[in-house]
Amino acid sequence: MSYYLNSENHLDPGPIYVRENGQLHMVNLALDGVRSGLQKPRPRPFRLFPKGFSVELCMNREDDTAQKEKTDHFIFTYTREGNLRYSAKSLFSLVLGFISDNVDHIDSLIGFPEQIAEKLFSAAEARQKFTEPGAGLRALQKFTEAYGSLVLCSLCLRNRYLVISEKLEEIKSFRELTCLDLSCCKLGDEHELLEHLTNEALSSVTQLHLKDNCLSDAGVRKMTAPVRVMKRGLENLTLLDLSCNPEITDAGIGYLFSFRKLNCLDISGTGLKDVNTIKHKIQTHIGLVHSKVPLKEFDHSNCKTEGWADQIVLQWERLTAEAGKPPEASEPRRAAQRFYSRRTRTETPVQCPLADTHTNSSEKLQFYRENAPDCQGPLLKRETALCPESKTSKKRAFEDPEQEQSHSSQPAKQKCVCLAVEDWDLLNSY
Repeated sequence: MSYYLNSENHLDPGPIYVRENGQLHMVNLALDGVRSGLQKPRPRPFRLFPKGFSVELCMNREDDTAQKEKTDHFIFTYTREGNLRYSAKSLFSLVLGFISDNVDHIDSLIGFPEQIAEKLFSAAEARQKFTEPGAGLRALQKFTEAYGSLVLCSLCLRNRYLVISEKLEEIKSFRELTCLDLSCCKLGDEHELLEHLTNEALSSVTQLHLKDNCLSDAGVRKMTAPVRVMKRGLENLTLLDLSCNPEITDAGIGYLFSFRKLNCLDISGTGLKDVNTIKHKIQTHIGLVHSKVPLKEFDHSNCKTEGWADQIVLQWERLTAEAGKPPEASEPRRAAQRFYSRRTRTETPVQCPLADTHTNSSEKLQFYRENAPDCQGPLLKRETALCPESKTSKKRAFEDPEQEQSHSSQPAKQKCVCLAVEDWDLLNSY
C-alpha cells in the first residue's frame, strides 16, 4: 500500500469512502506523495462496473458437496458510487428456497394458499427441480393434485413427440386440462397417452387436436368406448380434430356420434368412401353443419400452453433437443461436404406431410354447430350467407336428443344398448 501511494505513475484511485456509525464519509487524500501526484492531470481510472450497476452475487455450490446444502443468506450488490454492500435475505425467501429444494418430500399441498404455492412453484422451477428424474415427477404430482388447472389448463405438444416419449409420466400427471393439442406426434392406436385420454382425470378436456397421428378405426373405437358405454371419459368434448388420418374410414366416423356436445369437428384428409352419406349422418346424429370455408378453431392459434408449468414444458423441450443433438465430431464431415460441393443436410423439424398437402386442397370436411358459443361468430355468419339451407332440415337436425329418443321405437333403443364382443373386451382391459 505504501509503495502504491509513494509511486508517481499510479492512477487516480478516486474518492475513498469510510462508513462510521452508520454514516458514509468521503476521506480527502492528504498524503504528500499522493498530493504531489494528483497535481498533474491524469486520466480517469477504469471502472469494472459503471455507476448505478447492481448485481446479485450467488455462491458456487457445485464443487463442494458440504457447501451444497447450505444457503447464501446475503445479497451482495453494488451501489451507485461503485461500492460493494450486502443485505440479508428475508426469512420468507430463505424458507421458500429451502422448501423448493425439498419439494418432492412434501406429503401434500392440499389446503395450502394458492398465492404462496405459486411462489413456491416458481422457486422450484427456477432451480429446475421439475427436470430432475424421479424427484421432478414427485414434485409435479404434489402441485397437480392440489391445484389442478392452475398448474396447467391448456397443453400444446404439437410436433413434440420427443417430449412425449421422454416425459410421458409427467404429462399424464396433469389434471383438469381443458385444451390438449397432440397434432403431428405420430402416436398411433396403441400409444399409452391415447389410452390415458379416456381416463377420468381428463374428463375436463373440451378441445382435443389429434391431427396426423396415424389413427385408424380401432383407435377411434378405443377412444370413444368409455363415452359410448359408461358415459365417462371425453363426454365433455366440444372440439375434435381428426384430420390427416387416412386410416379412419366411414366405420370410424360412426363412433363419433356418441359425442353429443361436439360443436366443431374436422375429419379432413381421412379415408372416407361416401362423403355425402357421412355429411348427412353427422348432421342427423350430432347436429353439425358442413362448413364451406375454413374454421378458425382448427388453425391451432387458440391452443397454447397456459398455467404455472408453461415454462417447464419449454425446459423439457430444450433438454430433449440437447440430448438429441449429434456429436461435435460430425462437424468436420460437414466441412468436407461443403469443400466437395455436396449438398449439406439441414436439420429441420419434422413437419406434417399430409397437413401441408391438405392445406392447399379446396375440399375440407369441417363441421360446426350454428349459434354455438365455442365457434367464431363472424366466420359462421359468412358461412351461412354463402350456403343457405332449408330451415326445416336445420330444425330437424338440432332437436333435443332426449326428445329424439322418445320418438324412436323400442328396437332402436335396444340397438343402442347392445354391445359387440370387441367392445366388451376393450372395456375389460381398463
